Amino acid sequence: MKKLEDVKKIAIIGGGAMGHGCSMVFAGAGYPVGLYSRRAETLEKAVVGMRNDLTFLADRGLGKLEDVEPTVARVATTQNMEEALEGADFVLECVAEDMALKQDIFQKLDQLCDPDVVLATNTSVMSPTEIASTSQHRERILGTHWWNPPFLIPLVEVVQTEETPQWVIDLTMDLHRAIGKRPVHAKKDVPGFIANRLQHALWREAISIVERGIADPATVDESLKYGPGLRLPVMAPLENADMVGLDLTLSIHSYVLKHLEDSHEPSPLLKEKVDKGELGFKSGGVGFQTWTPEEQKALRANMLDYLTKAVKQMNEKEA
Repeated sequence: MKKLEDVKKIAIIGGGAMGHGCSMVFAGAGYPVGLYSRRAETLEKAVVGMRNDLTFLADRGLGKLEDVEPTVARVATTQNMEEALEGADFVLECVAEDMALKQDIFQKLDQLCDPDVVLATNTSVMSPTEIASTSQHRERILGTHWWNPPFLIPLVEVVQTEETPQWVIDLTMDLHRAIGKRPVHAKKDVPGFIANRLQHALWREAISIVERGIADPATVDESLKYGPGLRLPVMAPLENADMVGLDLTLSIHSYVLKHLEDSHEPSPLLKEKVDKGELGFKSGGVGFQTWTPEEQKALRANMLDYLTKAVKQMNEKEA
């Protein structure tokens, strides 16, 4: 049974946006990383991406420019999976959200790695239990859902299956704390885990308000940004409930919950927009709202700017 001090090397399977992002975080914490992808072009882009992201962070006070190249150098890229896995004590899979593909990869990882090497899947929606179901040593397979962008969002959801022993959970939680992440433990493998369930419950209600003609999309977003969204980073729902009183919370819920959206199917409005090809940024900027190329660029830049400032402030408080 491995402990944190036994972890000397990390292997990452998949070199896309999440794979290279996770690699640079582990490497930035001092771990040598073996990064595997089938395609040389993907690995080349991963190296460029890591260098760009590390420079972006350093320019904003989250790291140093002189650490960029040493960090990138700690990531050994390869098109040979066995080479990436050699000496690894913790393996993180970051491939496409395709169940057959993930099961195939974990079968290979299960055969190639010693039984005490923890194998984690970075799926955001798929069941770690189902992913592990075709492997022999299923007990050392669990979920670690990193959020995008992985080099900025602290949250990592550690999702156990019914077969996950405590030492695997402890090691995974300890490792992610050691690299500066905020791991949270999902005790049950359920669709959406923790944070996506919360996020999409909010999205469902937001879309419903538009669909019912209560408010337009811009007003819905403005209401959240300049109201409850402002306090969420420092006072989340259950903290808020405790502060105002559970009796008041019960009274409000007794009145309002019956009026909230509780559909178990996607919104007809959402389906209609997808059928029309109104997909948002990827369809020329037409979605719930219409976005010019300049507005799309500005929204992305504002998000990254906000996240870097928030993470920097968080780091300063914890220092």
